[in-house]
Amino acid sequence: MEVIIKGDYNGISKEAAAYIADFLYHKPNAVLGLATGSTPLGLYKELIRLHADEGLDFSKVITFNLDEYVGLPPSHDQSYHFFMWQNLFSHVNINPENVHIPNGMAKNVTVFCSWYEEEIEAYGGIDIQVLGIGTDGHIAFNEPASSLGSRTRLKTLTQQTIDDNARFFKNAEEVPRYAITMGVGTIMEARTCILLASGESKADTVAKAIEGPVTSMVSASALQLHPNAIFVLDEPAASALELHDYYRWVYENKPRES
Repeated sequence: MEVIIKGDYNGISKEAAAYIADFLYHKPNAVLGLATGSTPLGLYKELIRLHADEGLDFSKVITFNLDEYVGLPPSHDQSYHFFMWQNLFSHVNINPENVHIPNGMAKNVTVFCSWYEEEIEAYGGIDIQVLGIGTDGHIAFNEPASSLGSRTRLKTLTQQTIDDNARFFKNAEEVPRYAITMGVGTIMEARTCILLASGESKADTVAKAIEGPVTSMVSASALQLHPNAIFVLDEPAASALELHDYYRWVYENKPRES
């Protein structure tokens, strides 16, 4: 597990984008797992800039999104399908046939979730999985008490998650109560996981995920067991880490390839 601490939100966005861009230069047909929410917006803006200014190519990239609200059609302005096309896909040269986002309108959610897992496997698994973290420590919509071996499935959202996401809707009553989400087990099979966190409001949760016990009550803590998990944090999000100075020293003194 690597912990990278940058000065601000812009710093974490550029750090994550540079990592992904470097990977795409070496593997143009990479499989990317993508997240929604406010945290990855800066990452996506930087990837768009790299595409426009430096020719970063998405034409062969395959994507799988982490989750989607149940009951929201792709055209709904708060669906994650809408979010991804508005904030990334419409601005790069990705092939729409290579984009995979859970179908919140699926008639048979169980069958759809099995198909989604099979599609990930058919493409050889996810190379890089981008993650955010909820205030209760969840990754994707793996709420507290989610099995650390869980697969893509239907998940009931907690009241805390509903309240956290209410700012994107007119009120909390409009927030869907269910979502389709990749499971913790699915996420852990990605070859690299990059978790981004920004702001002091995430500091205690980030500390639990990185330095606390591995527990289903904080699904992000499972990343402690991942062979290549990278936490990219700004200073406020890293402020509660007991080994803050150590992580920074390790990163700043890491041998660099010439």
